[in-house]
Amino acid sequence: MKSLLLFAAVLGMANACNKSATPTTGSASTGEGYQVSGTLTNAPAGTKVYLAELGETQFVSRDTATVDAKGQFTMKGSVPEAGLYQLKVNDANQVLLVLDNRTKMQVSGDVNSLTENYTVKGSRDSELMQQLGRIMSGSKAQMARLEQRYTLVAQAGKTDSMKIIEQQFYAAQARNVADIKRLIRENPKSVVSTFAVLNLINPDEQFGFADSMATQFRKNMPEARYTKALVARLDPLRATAVGAAAPDINLASPDGKSIALSSLRGKYVLVDFWASWCGPCRRESPNVVKLYNRFKGKGFEIYSVSFDQDRGKWLKAIADDQLAWTHVSDLKGWESAAGQTYGVKSIPMTVLLDPQGRIIAKNLRGEQLEAKVASLLK
Repeated sequence: MKSLLLFAAVLGMANACNKSATPTTGSASTGEGYQVSGTLTNAPAGTKVYLAELGETQFVSRDTATVDAKGQFTMKGSVPEAGLYQLKVNDANQVLLVLDNRTKMQVSGDVNSLTENYTVKGSRDSELMQQLGRIMSGSKAQMARLEQRYTLVAQAGKTDSMKIIEQQFYAAQARNVADIKRLIRENPKSVVSTFAVLNLINPDEQFGFADSMATQFRKNMPEARYTKALVARLDPLRATAVGAAAPDINLASPDGKSIALSSLRGKYVLVDFWASWCGPCRRESPNVVKLYNRFKGKGFEIYSVSFDQDRGKWLKAIADDQLAWTHVSDLKGWESAAGQTYGVKSIPMTVLLDPQGRIIAKNLRGEQLEAKVASLLK
């Protein structure tokens, strides 16, 4: 679901946060620079077309063209490096393109349904971006249908149907990720692949894949902005990636005694980052209690690390939610030493360890977590 939200955010970013910048002009004498030519059917003469570059947090306006009586327009300029750009008529009609200084591209489509029905020629990377968009759009539509069905059966109190739809939802997510990964693997020299790994692949869950692709990107496109950003993102995660030995944690328990994570070696251990003030954490508590009650004494333990700052509220939440396992905290909130070591950016977050203390899964919750633990202990 995260990947869909990220892609939707990119598609809609310019709607609220465009800022202008001076267009750059290509060199006519050397022939360097991009050229984007287009034909928009049903576009009145004088229709404006806007080109914007995707920056770190927003699209930045780069060029504007005017459609002639035949619905045609042309833009020319230069770019510092290959990157992602938005060609936009209005908020409802926009497409994502890739430009570099060798691009000679033709874009065509109906001005009233440009996003869904455009064609692009002369840019393999832009064709790949269109393929990526179709993958995401198809998955988004399927997810929306499942969410609608889930809401209806939930309102009717049909618990069994809810579980079935949840499984279908997770399966659809998995297919979406698989399709994205396939496109990336098949195009290791494309800027679209670097963008997709950076923005659409969760490195906590897919670190091995992301890291292997980053290695190829460093070889193929070492100076590309997305390559550099991806490497910078992955490096801090390396120590806590799936397959790595879990860094030790040694914090105080409610009775003031220090308890080390390593003291639980020999068992499967769920490291659970949470806080008393975290609504999603508290809503997840019944699932964790159910998990613990099912597998305690069978080679499974839980080591909960709280991001609380108020000792009283921490202890009250433990008692109220009946969390009868190991708890530790340094009561430093988001400055928690353990949280920083594990790169925790949001809670609840879970890390599952094998008996040797190696990380075997991250961010599993609910039925997915229970199924994973059951498979390990069967």
